[in-house]
Amino acid sequence: MCTRFFIDESQRELRQIMSLAQKNPLTGKFVHEGHPLITKGEIRPTNVVPVIAPTPDGKKAVYPMKWGFTDSDHGNIIFNARSESAGYKPTFKELWKAHRCVIPSSYYLEWQHYKTADGRTKTGDKYMIQPVDSEVTWLCGLYRIENDLPVFVILTCEPGRDVAEIHDRMPVIIPQERISEWITPKTNPAEIMPYILTDMITEQVKM
Repeated sequence: MCTRFFIDESQRELRQIMSLAQKNPLTGKFVHEGHPLITKGEIRPTNVVPVIAPTPDGKKAVYPMKWGFTDSDHGNIIFNARSESAGYKPTFKELWKAHRCVIPSSYYLEWQHYKTADGRTKTGDKYMIQPVDSEVTWLCGLYRIENDLPVFVILTCEPGRDVAEIHDRMPVIIPQERISEWITPKTNPAEIMPYILTDMITEQVKM
C-alpha cells in the first residue's frame, strides 16, 4: 500500500521536475479548481503533484496530476492499484496497456502493520523508505482523465524482505533508466516488472 510520499525540494533533479510542472498550463486549471500544485513536503492522496507521462507524440514530459481516481460506483477515491491484477481489472486494464506514468519522490512513507494476540491488525511506527543507492524514488502509476484533468493511482506489489517487516505491500519502484520504457504505450509493462526495485532502506520517523 502507498498513501504517503515525500518530496525534498533540496534535491536538484526533483527541483527541475517541479519547475517543469509549474510551467505546464494544466497547473493553472487545477488551481482554478481549488487544487494547487504541491512541490515539496509530505504528499497525501488528492494532492496535485508533478508526474512523468508521455506527450501525444510519445515524448517524455512532466504534467501536474491529482492523486486518486473517482470511484463512481462506490462514491470513494481509489489511490492504489495492484500490479498483479491491473492487467485484467476493468478499472485499470486499458490504462495498464497504454496509460502508465512515473511519480518522482524522495521516498515513500509507511506505517508498520502488525497482528495482535487476538488476530486484529494494528498500526505502529511510521517509516520512510527508499531504494538502496538511490536519491530519487521513481514510483510507478497509471493515469486517466477526469473532468478534463489528469489523475493517477500508484501501483503496488509484494514487498521485499526489509519492507515485509513493516507492511505486506509496497509501491512499484523502477530504476531511472527504465522510466522512458515504462511510460511508452507500445511497451509491454510485464516485461519491465522483473526490473522493479525491492531492496530498500527503511528508517523510522522520529515523532
